Amino acid sequence: MNILVIRRDNIGDLVCTTPMLAALRRAMPDAWIGVLVNQYNVAVMRGNPDVDEVFAYRKAKHRGPGESKLAIWLETAGLLWKLRRKGIDVAIVASPGGDRYARLVGARRIIADKPGAPFHEVEAVGKLLAPLGIQPELGPLQLSPLPEVVSAMRPKLAELAGRKIWAIHLSAREKSRRWPAGKYIELIERLASPERGFALFWSPGAADHPAHPGDDEKAAQVLAACKDKGAVPVVTERLEELIAALSLCDGFVGADGGAMHLAAALNLKTAALFENSEAKRTRWYPWGARHVLLQPSTFAVADISVDAVEAAVRALEGD
Repeated sequence: MNILVIRRDNIGDLVCTTPMLAALRRAMPDAWIGVLVNQYNVAVMRGNPDVDEVFAYRKAKHRGPGESKLAIWLETAGLLWKLRRKGIDVAIVASPGGDRYARLVGARRIIADKPGAPFHEVEAVGKLLAPLGIQPELGPLQLSPLPEVVSAMRPKLAELAGRKIWAIHLSAREKSRRWPAGKYIELIERLASPERGFALFWSPGAADHPAHPGDDEKAAQVLAACKDKGAVPVVTERLEELIAALSLCDGFVGADGGAMHLAAALNLKTAALFENSEAKRTRWYPWGARHVLLQPSTFAVADISVDAVEAAVRALEGD
């Protein structure tokens, strides 16, 4: 049987699909299992032992300089034609709008009714296996850092050797998930010690970049204040580099988002900063990782106190 899983959205969403892929492989060891993703999140699938083949298309908004939308569309059409020729028996659609791709590849059967609340995303995706007669036991998130990339990233953290390394992720896509630079600075100042170091991660680029806004200015502000507090910059240009560098850390502090789910998949102790939303808390908490989930009494992550985050880090270290 040829099975195609379609997961074409964000990094964390794809990470949360990996327990389902593992369960599917256990239930159908002889099946061909392919995954259709996009170039933005494809690194999550590198080295995944449960998948036979990964197909990644580019979104038009991610096209390179001088490339036309038509060229991207033609490229995607060729990829879909390859899948159509494969002969897809079942398409499992884990992303909104993915059923269109399932039809384009000629899937004989389409499974697309992913449930909503009160399930975690891992559980909701796992329930897509029920129509195949599979009641999965959902294990941990799966992520395989590439050894050669880990080796390349290790020198960036060399000066923190011998310390517990906390990954501090400064960026968040949505404004309501952003914790201010001043609070990150105060947190690092309070936690600074000879036994503890801080690897600073952020989305590279200028805040006003039209396609890929970044946090270079915020990172510079934090680094200027904390350079003598055991904080080092870890610049990552590719998702493979972020995964590899996080794998060298012991803990993670950051907002709900792709990097947080990567940290959970790498089994980092996680202080997770969430908006005050019951739906987000129950759907997106760090699956399988030891964590403290922090929310403000208001809504925005910016209102979480430094006291609360400091206490979470110290509690996680004492586990």
